[in-house]
Amino acid sequence: MSMEMKDSGSVVLTAYHPHSPARIPGIEQSFVQDIAPGHSPSSRKSLSRCRRINRMLSNESVPPAFSRSNSQASMDSTSMEDFWCEVESIKESREDGPEEAMLLEFKPADEGELEAEWLQDVGLSTLISGTEEEDGQALLSTLTRTQAAAVQKRYNTYTQTLRKKNKHTVRDVRDIFGTSDSSPTFETVPVSPVSSNGIQLPGQKPVWKSVSSKSCLDCGIDKGSPSITEELSYDVSFSESITVLPKNQEWPKNQRFKKEDSALPKFVVRKSRFGLTEVGDLSPEDMKKIRYLSLIELTAFYDALGVELKRNRVERVRGRENGLFGVPLTVLLENDQKKVPGIKVPLIFQKLLLKLEETGLETEGILRVPGSASRVKNLHQELEAKFYEDAFDWDQVRNNDAAGLLKMFIRELPSPLFTVEYLPAFITLVEKISKIKLQLQALHLLIMLMPEANRDTAKAFLQFLKKVVANEGKNKMNLWNVSMIVAPNLFIYKGKRANQQEMQAAATTAHIVRLLIRYQDILWTVPSFLISQVRKMNEAAMNNSKRQLMFDKGVRKLLRRKTMERERPERPEGAVTFPPYLQPDIPEGVIRVYAPLHSKVSMAIQLNSQTKAKDILARFHCENSRGSSQNVRGQIQSLHEIGGNIGQHCLDPDAFMLDVYRANPQAEWVIKPKAS
Repeated sequence: MSMEMKDSGSVVLTAYHPHSPARIPGIEQSFVQDIAPGHSPSSRKSLSRCRRINRMLSNESVPPAFSRSNSQASMDSTSMEDFWCEVESIKESREDGPEEAMLLEFKPADEGELEAEWLQDVGLSTLISGTEEEDGQALLSTLTRTQAAAVQKRYNTYTQTLRKKNKHTVRDVRDIFGTSDSSPTFETVPVSPVSSNGIQLPGQKPVWKSVSSKSCLDCGIDKGSPSITEELSYDVSFSESITVLPKNQEWPKNQRFKKEDSALPKFVVRKSRFGLTEVGDLSPEDMKKIRYLSLIELTAFYDALGVELKRNRVERVRGRENGLFGVPLTVLLENDQKKVPGIKVPLIFQKLLLKLEETGLETEGILRVPGSASRVKNLHQELEAKFYEDAFDWDQVRNNDAAGLLKMFIRELPSPLFTVEYLPAFITLVEKISKIKLQLQALHLLIMLMPEANRDTAKAFLQFLKKVVANEGKNKMNLWNVSMIVAPNLFIYKGKRANQQEMQAAATTAHIVRLLIRYQDILWTVPSFLISQVRKMNEAAMNNSKRQLMFDKGVRKLLRRKTMERERPERPEGAVTFPPYLQPDIPEGVIRVYAPLHSKVSMAIQLNSQTKAKDILARFHCENSRGSSQNVRGQIQSLHEIGGNIGQHCLDPDAFMLDVYRANPQAEWVIKPKAS
């Protein structure tokens, strides 16, 4: 049954309960026994309500209200007890909270509008407007076969819909791309020969280094893990790697998630000679292109699996313009950056995480045991009034109350942390895809799609949850416990006509959170095939710009005036510009590295097949160990690839520099602190 939990105002907290509470068999009352008795009236109220729920849930004589869906049947009801107690706790906080205005409004999808919005979201508005935009053409030139098919499918649907509506004349795909075939297709790039850096090096095979997810996620949840290790590869797009449509994609009706941590497979990532790239290692301009490509790839991936990619359409998102809770992340960060320039995670969120990391990680039942509702309410009001004045006393905040404030902050966001548009896609990846490796690949692309503010905040939150799980021995919160408590706070949200399908199974959302925590280090790595396509986009855009300049009238006039003058040969666009004393040509395989913060600001370095980025850093550190300032010596420096076919790229210390140089010979190489 569906249940709507209303507060005193017009906000509707919508969840989907797989059964009426009185009709769910087999729930034990162990959860209530684990909760330390509270001393405040609100704690007793919460405890009493949980006991009442458990008494109803333990009634085994009444059959289920209806047959459960696959994912609803995927977890024993006893293992979901914490989830529903958390839902009740959320409901109580709504009942006690102030009246609020509606924050989310959904609009129905008009025929053809979904495809038009999709084309705009992937950076191909040129196909709708009819203009010859360079970025759109550059993007189309990089698409793989499956990606091009996904674009063509959406564009064809869009044009057919417009023709049915007798709207303006729509360009045919053949007119756009100059094809004469009756079944038009987009020009695609080859898949198999593309190496992980985006440039195919003739006759060279990549050397792979296995990087275990355990080595990155060493939080004690790998104990007893399966001996079989699965390999993840980033050099070929996920959609292209699906050669045969898996049978029985959906979970069998009798299939159950195994809640034990050891049930999750262990993955290793093939680390190429170009190293790994995290989301913060690329420039904002290139990350914008990564988002375009990720949505195209996610669509192609779902198409290859025969799964529909569903999205919510949000008409309006409203929130407060000042304060702490209920403020959009972007607005909150704009306000915080006036205080702390360059900050990426809201100050209040950072402070709550810091408070819990300093004093709450070993607290038994942290996140699960609710704080006092009245205390949390008072602390909330006091924070709103005193936080930015630096007058709030954090010593008065108990650990369970801090956890309650943390969850409240996430719930009160005007738009969900994982974006309301793609919540259906998160649900679908578990309900329709049974293989965890494929689930992880879909989840990976969804993370790449997230706006920067959401992604950075989610990363900080998941890193905290990893620490909670690492202290399981003392706080009694294992991976599944944490996932059950966090899931309602992430996937139950406020809004008019909220889509109840997004909460049709508690186990589904808990499993998603479990994947997010368990494999987070993999999820924050940018797939190298996407970086490959970004490089090609940048190269195509530069080539288009050069062609356009050649036909620009003003440029032609300028060239005619200059014909009688002596000119230097035109330098290739994007080429490195050195100071006059460094102008002599640099031999092949030699790069000049700049370190503006060091006493020795530049150095020419001969590369060989074994030179790594960390070797160059070590050489600069040795040369400047005496002359550099104390501040520079204390900073963590990284080697950056700047310009050419990339905006800015912070290199993995294990990257082999000769391979990177050959991939982008026009780049500049700069040593500077890595952006935090």
